[in-house]
Amino acid sequence: MTLSGLDFKSGRSPQLGLIGTGFVAKLRAEALVADGRARVTAVASHQPDKARAFAETHNIAQPCANWATLLARPELDGVIICNINVDHGPVVRAALEAGKFVIVEYPLALSAPEGAELLALAQHRHLLLHVEHIELLGGLHQAMLAHLPQVGTPRYLRYCTAVPQRPAPQKWTYHSELFGFPLMGALSRVHRLTNLLGAVDSVTSQLQYQPSSAGFFTQCRCVAQLRFQNGVVAEVLYAKGEETWRSQRWMEVEGDRGALMFDGDQGTFLSAEGESPIEVGTRRGLFAKDTTAVLDALLEGKPLYVTPQESLYALQVAAAAEESAHTGKTVRVVAPYPGATPTTA
Repeated sequence: MTLSGLDFKSGRSPQLGLIGTGFVAKLRAEALVADGRARVTAVASHQPDKARAFAETHNIAQPCANWATLLARPELDGVIICNINVDHGPVVRAALEAGKFVIVEYPLALSAPEGAELLALAQHRHLLLHVEHIELLGGLHQAMLAHLPQVGTPRYLRYCTAVPQRPAPQKWTYHSELFGFPLMGALSRVHRLTNLLGAVDSVTSQLQYQPSSAGFFTQCRCVAQLRFQNGVVAEVLYAKGEETWRSQRWMEVEGDRGALMFDGDQGTFLSAEGESPIEVGTRRGLFAKDTTAVLDALLEGKPLYVTPQESLYALQVAAAAEESAHTGKTVRVVAPYPGATPTTA
């Protein structure tokens, strides 16, 4: 019996269902074909014509009109969930209840209590629940992990991702209910920091929307300050839309012996002795790496690079940020930190 709750020792390839037909679903389908150890035999979309077109393009036998129809197929061992954020929780729950292991893009759910329930359900059913966090596999994060000890004791961190888009599209990523609170919908902004720095003590957050119509917005700007239990203060800015005027993707961390600065794919270490460049690896191929890691876990019992408990903790920190944005108060994070001791020395 593997950690999926299913037995593949006979050499039988896992049969997978793919829920979603967007860009990530395409990358997943291509990665599975390239790996060759599992087969996607069904795909679902809320738009049946997209399911049929995707199935034809990727040689998938069964297009399904919706995710419920796909989950009813008894031959499927597991599912990969690549649809809109608001549907993640309900689909994960239905899949686990149907006895299928689950691979889901972050976030696991749009509320921390629901995420905890889903994790408990997976444990009760002895089924794999993997929440993708490819940012941990990327060149920037790996460079941060490798070079963080050089700053000495970390004191302060700033992290910014800003994407201008004019006109703002009317799609689910620009819809407050479908995407979720920004630091939940874009959970990697929180998870990257909890992976680097450990447990969070408290969160203060502010949120600005410029609404359009029917729940859509033309601008989102979310600012949060996280105080970690080790004393580090981190400031996070997530912004996108028509009033974001410059594309930005950077992170800085300052310590008592130096500072790390990453701007896009360029890294620098600063100290009293001067500056030195840091090599940052590529962001290409991360979904393929994640897919390989999941199949290694399923078929060979190898540990995954991230646990659902770690993803849930990041979700709980994001929930504290959401509460702070709504109340205007600093919110304590009471959830226990599940990860290994982070590299911060």
